[in-house]
Amino acid sequence: MKQNDERPLEGDERRRREDERWMREALRLASAAEAAGEVPVGAVVVDGEGRLLGEGYNRPVAEHDPTAHAEMVALRAACAAAGNYRLNGATLYVTLEPCVMCAGAIVHARIARLVFGGRDLRFGGVRSKFRLADSELLNHRVEVCEGILAADCVALLEEFFQQRR
Repeated sequence: MKQNDERPLEGDERRRREDERWMREALRLASAAEAAGEVPVGAVVVDGEGRLLGEGYNRPVAEHDPTAHAEMVALRAACAAAGNYRLNGATLYVTLEPCVMCAGAIVHARIARLVFGGRDLRFGGVRSKFRLADSELLNHRVEVCEGILAADCVALLEEFFQQRR
């Protein structure tokens, strides 16, 4: 892929574009959650080669399952597709900062990189309340990138909750 058809994209620019591409996919899934009456959070897992392994959106209400967060649904699908509970080299894209439960699962799955849109100031387990994903206390540290398409991610959540007030 070339920028202005003149020079190859630099590594950082290529990564940013890939991050935005997959976050748009996560946003699409978040919209599906909203349409289903769930809090609009979406997630996708992509392997080290840039292939989609799994996707999900919030489903705790529909599934009667407090663990059916978008990240957990996407991780379960990705692990099934990979045939392994470890997802070495994979990136998880999610529209909202993962909670402590999801951050723990991300570490256990050995996700290499976590990319999220907006912070969760009430329950965030990666930056806002805790720093679980890259804690020096654990044997696996996840590279964390935040703020990709954050305005879009936050706007979707704000609109959802405003409609319910």
